[in-house]
Amino acid sequence: MLVVEDIILREITTILMPILQMYGIYIIAHGAASPGGGFAGGSVLGLSMMLYTLVLGRDKSLKKVPPKVTSLLVSFGPLWYASLGFIGIIGGVNYLTNKGAGVPLGTPGNLFSSGLIAIITVGVGLKVASTMLSLFHILSEEAEE
Repeated sequence: MLVVEDIILREITTILMPILQMYGIYIIAHGAASPGGGFAGGSVLGLSMMLYTLVLGRDKSLKKVPPKVTSLLVSFGPLWYASLGFIGIIGGVNYLTNKGAGVPLGTPGNLFSSGLIAIITVGVGLKVASTMLSLFHILSEEAEE
């Protein structure tokens, strides 16, 4: 994969990276109370790292997020989702049950106003971001060959 030699594009990318990643985290965190959520926020996080790879090079990107980390996060997301679902079963009710299991629902409109859903979206966001990045690296590696 070629590294972009344009200094303006590289500088703008390094400036935008933290902003894009904070926006992705914001979308994940507020997904239970407003439009968005784990998938949308994870997509923004994944796309920010894809932009980093395209502009600054695959080697730099793999140093920031090594393949071991992405493979762990790909597995962590569903495990996180499944383990939080068992809170309902431990509470003696159905899988992924909030109120019946004694999980406080909070005040509607607040950040944590949906019980487990706000916490579950973190796992979904990590899964989506790491899957997008893994697939991108695999496809870019095959394109080089």
